[in-house]
Amino acid sequence: MIFLNCILFMFFFFLSTARSRVILNDFSHLYEKQYAVALFNSVRFEIEGGGGTQSQLLHRKDALKGKFIFSGSLYKYLEENAKFRHRFLYVDDSYNINLYETKQAHDRGLHPKAVINCAGYRALTSMEEYVGLLNNSLPGVKAKAGSSPFLKFPSQYPLILWHPYAQHHYFCVMSEKEQNKWNAVLQDCVRQANNGLLEECKVQTPAFTDSLRRYRQNKGLYGTWDMMCGDPPQILANLVMETLQPELRNLIGPRLKGKLQQKQRSWILYDALVKVCESQRPHLDAALRTDMDQIITSREHVTGKIRALMLPRVEQLLRSSVQPHVSSILEALMEPTSRGFAEVRDIFFRELVEVSKNTASKERPDQLGEHMEKLSMLAFHPVKMQSCYEKMEALSLDGLQQHFEVSTTSVFIQRAQILMKEEMDNAVYTFEQLLYQTLGSQGSHELCKAIQGCQDRVLKKYDYDSSSVRKKFFKESLLQIIVPYMLKHLCPSCTPELPRFRELIFEDFSHFILVEDVFEDMVLHCVSKDIKKAVKEVAVQRKHNLYRDSIILTDSDPNLHLLGENAIDWAEHYGVDQSDGGGEAGASKSRRRRQIVSMINLDGMPMPYESCIEVPGVEGIPEETEIDPETLKLPKSLKSDAITSQQVCKINTPGSR
Repeated sequence: MIFLNCILFMFFFFLSTARSRVILNDFSHLYEKQYAVALFNSVRFEIEGGGGTQSQLLHRKDALKGKFIFSGSLYKYLEENAKFRHRFLYVDDSYNINLYETKQAHDRGLHPKAVINCAGYRALTSMEEYVGLLNNSLPGVKAKAGSSPFLKFPSQYPLILWHPYAQHHYFCVMSEKEQNKWNAVLQDCVRQANNGLLEECKVQTPAFTDSLRRYRQNKGLYGTWDMMCGDPPQILANLVMETLQPELRNLIGPRLKGKLQQKQRSWILYDALVKVCESQRPHLDAALRTDMDQIITSREHVTGKIRALMLPRVEQLLRSSVQPHVSSILEALMEPTSRGFAEVRDIFFRELVEVSKNTASKERPDQLGEHMEKLSMLAFHPVKMQSCYEKMEALSLDGLQQHFEVSTTSVFIQRAQILMKEEMDNAVYTFEQLLYQTLGSQGSHELCKAIQGCQDRVLKKYDYDSSSVRKKFFKESLLQIIVPYMLKHLCPSCTPELPRFRELIFEDFSHFILVEDVFEDMVLHCVSKDIKKAVKEVAVQRKHNLYRDSIILTDSDPNLHLLGENAIDWAEHYGVDQSDGGGEAGASKSRRRRQIVSMINLDGMPMPYESCIEVPGVEGIPEETEIDPETLKLPKSLKSDAITSQQVCKINTPGSR
């Protein structure tokens, strides 16, 4: 058996190495082409200009400076000894999960034993969900939901991080309250890690995403991809594994052991590719700026020729298979999204009412700083925001999902949830700036009136901005659903005819004009017209509180945006009592990074580490010497049977730690 496993591993290693090289080489050729096109689009936009709807709310630049999300202690399953052991988890402002043996190790500034980047993961709270995902990803390794699980948890409150290609992580807590709070935090880590590539990179990001989309389309894979998450090396590793996984499942399956280094290899190759393209940028940029008018004219000429030949096919497909469904898709998207944004507004309003009640009505303006410090982090509090996020979880496209072959709705759900978080923070930050400005000119003797006035102004701005954000989200989502469907049905007949249009492009301009992009832009333009019309009709009806595009706020506060650079220290100006016993100790504590999510407090339970409650360790498993073993004994009713790593069906992949 050992010999067979070695043969299997060697076979897969050489197979994956060769296949990875082919995949990444194909991707590199596409990237080099798309880089020049992305640079052309960026320079053209810079020269011609353009803009969208003017935001009414301010945007915070570094909201989490000096903050961290959550920390606490819970059980973590350790592969090396196949047992659950007590661990301290620290979620920093990057939303990475840092694992320490003890809280003392973290407090001493030691390096974490492991760091989990949650991109591409799913947070689960039941073994049934996990077994279902395993059944789908590992054919031949089936387990019934009611059968005895291969992994026994110390309690009935598990937390699992599942990934289709990377290592799985198993945690456990001792109460439903802890499970709910940790689950909200883990989901926020996943959501934030999946938030896409940096939009500030006007060339590299579109070049990468277009290359990836084109690569998958060449393989017959259209539509949204739920593994388009993380940074470029992670995404490339997912791309490699998407190709290799079928062979892995069929040839090797759960027998495979050992770790591959696709992420490191992907990073080395991608980093080298980016450097090569960046080294060519000055030359390309100079050529673009010199010949921009001629390049645009040439592109429009090619566009006209392609449009004349293929537009009838595009319009026919639109009329017969797309237009009858646009309103249904839009309604399916609008209902949960609008309820989620309405919940954001309600939570913001309720929090302001609490601030007003606890300060002005009790004539305690000295407590304003304390409440404003908490309010400032409202958008980043996953537990308080959970009710907003849950509204979006109800999204269902029903039969439309099958018609348009949408593999998953998670892409749309997480995007809407991120937008909810951003709009909440914009509203909170704008309120902070307005209130601080008002208090500076009027003082705090009419605090309740000042809060009420700022609240009304911000809510009006929120209604306008949330309408704009939702309409943009609806348009982008409809494009993500419809355009891949159109391309999948048009490409078999249209793509073979595209090469002859390359003859119309001057050789000097061929880097910046790709006929495949021109064809796809034509399809995109045709679909966009129908989508804009549908969204406009909905806005005119005022359904779901959407503003018409023609509405412009009269009191748009043009001077308000001048306040956006001010970072307000509420603790310093409005009396947050941060002393912890006074003196230097209190001053030292005040400089520590602040935790956004409050600690879990359960009546009658000890809190030895000032964090998530200490759950007792599994009896018979010695803990670290720094921890008193007497305080970590598990009741007999919660004993966990010993299990071996061979019983855990898992594939060690690039995400393994």
